[in-house]
Amino acid sequence: MGSTGMAAAGADADGERRNGLDVAGVVVLGACAAWPLITAAVRGGRPEGMLLAVLAVAAGYAAGRIGGTLLPVAAPCVWALAGVGLAVAVPHLAPGPQMSTPLGHAGATAAVLTLSAGAACCAAWAAAAPALRIALRLLAAGVAVTAAMLGSPAGCVAGTLVLLCSLAAARVRRRGPGLVLLALAVAGVSGTTWAVARDALPDGLTASLEGRLSAHRVDLWRDALGMVRQHAGLGVGPGRFGELSTASGESLLSDGKPHSALLQLAAEQGVVGAVLLALAFGWVLYALWRSPRSTPVVLTAGAALTAVAAISSVGNALSFTAVSVGVGLLAGTATARPLALGTPPRASDARPHEDRLSR
Repeated sequence: MGSTGMAAAGADADGERRNGLDVAGVVVLGACAAWPLITAAVRGGRPEGMLLAVLAVAAGYAAGRIGGTLLPVAAPCVWALAGVGLAVAVPHLAPGPQMSTPLGHAGATAAVLTLSAGAACCAAWAAAAPALRIALRLLAAGVAVTAAMLGSPAGCVAGTLVLLCSLAAARVRRRGPGLVLLALAVAGVSGTTWAVARDALPDGLTASLEGRLSAHRVDLWRDALGMVRQHAGLGVGPGRFGELSTASGESLLSDGKPHSALLQLAAEQGVVGAVLLALAFGWVLYALWRSPRSTPVVLTAGAALTAVAAISSVGNALSFTAVSVGVGLLAGTATARPLALGTPPRASDARPHEDRLSR
């Protein structure tokens, strides 16, 4: 009776912590939805895009939690195949050779395929049969090959890195340090983007990065940074970057975006908008740290989400609803509760004892 009571008390305490984590997520997403409404009321603009992105992430997260609980193998496998099908079948998403394709589509394709690779690897770790695990990892490798065939080198590299990180996660006993490294990686990419916009890097490095990113993209970043300096408090208003950017107005193919999630939110919604974006990503990493899923699943999802965050730091990926939904689906899958508190976890989903102590 004593051990049963202690187990019930532990389950209740864990349930309370999970409820608190969910409440924190609601507060963060609510702030992300409310702030563009405030800035639009003061500065003008169109907050609908940001509201749609927040709604897409929230809906995807809820669906991921449900699917990860009921079908921990089948659900992420279906989402991985759906992502590949979307990248292949939708011509406006794939970065084909057409000259009229805006810059953002290439980043969206890379992000969708990266999320697909992450979902396939998460499904592999949830599978009990070795043959099924191998098949799902081959699916993840096939996603990377598909990205190369579609002309998305970023998607190929990111998908490959996610697969390698997933395999390496088998030897990791504590998820905390791994998640910290992922956070530092995103901070490094974001800091480099900001430094390029400020022209704060050495001339040789700046020229090399401009050659890879294109001078037009760097000009967009510098316009965004100029708006941040002039309107740091509330920004210029949601969706107004294209109206005020010189580089955007001079390009026939411009979509009115600065092609950096961090710089876009900082320019259009002020410093608070950028802080809310960082807070949302931090909450996702914290939710992964507290997740009841196994450490390999958590680190695999974290690697895929980190890759998407890096892609979004130098591109327009988060402006696509499919990417926002995919981010929510993968995060929800990796943080799903067990089906029943009284049901012992499967061997493939059981967290090592050492990892429980590291939470």
